[in-house]
Amino acid sequence: MPGPRENWTYVETYITHGDERVQDWPLMDSPVPVLTVFVLYLMMVKQGPKMMEQRKPFQVQGAMVLYNLAVMALSIYITFEMLISAVQSSYSLKCQPVDYSEDPRALRFFFIVRKKERQITFLHVYHHAIMLLHTWWFVKFVPGGQTFVLGFLNSFVHIWMYAYYGLAAMGPHMQKYLWWKKYLTKLQLVQFVLICSHALYNVCFGDCGFPRLFSLSSVIQSAIFFSLFTNFYLQTYEKPKRR
Repeated sequence: MPGPRENWTYVETYITHGDERVQDWPLMDSPVPVLTVFVLYLMMVKQGPKMMEQRKPFQVQGAMVLYNLAVMALSIYITFEMLISAVQSSYSLKCQPVDYSEDPRALRFFFIVRKKERQITFLHVYHHAIMLLHTWWFVKFVPGGQTFVLGFLNSFVHIWMYAYYGLAAMGPHMQKYLWWKKYLTKLQLVQFVLICSHALYNVCFGDCGFPRLFSLSSVIQSAIFFSLFTNFYLQTYEKPKRR
């Protein structure tokens, strides 16, 4: 039996054992299930368009609207719950270690935690594939602490992102209400700057029990996403102006 967490080595704490509270959660005991989902997702992206070549597009407008509005509602709930959790736990933006205890304030974090191939861009595939692995890694080993800012900002942005998707899925007649798409992309870029800056502070100056490896991972991923979304912004909004 391992000793108290404070007596474990870095490897024992963050790699070998992970967080005992998520040990029995679906997909969390081993990386094999989530890696399987990761591979299946990439296979679907690769083979899906080929399977649909000789088929008519499915009519899934209703399902798309329902899905996007449901995710928007979930994002609102998560954002609200994380705000309450931050206030109750006196969250520190500068340095917040992970609380591995059974304190209700620590546990609250867990309770919140069609044929158009042109839409399947590298940005789309990379974002969804890497976030699957990234999220599993963080939930498994550091569910809380400095990770809070990433989760909060991401959930807040997703409120507006899925609101946009939900409205867009309702049909062409909604396009006149979607003039703010450009600003949604800007909001996403601001999100990556804030996440990167917050994580970079911990990498350079943090010394509060939150492993720098995870903060460094956030810095790298935020920088990659910022680059990809900037390219999307330029190609979508700036390049057409020059024609």
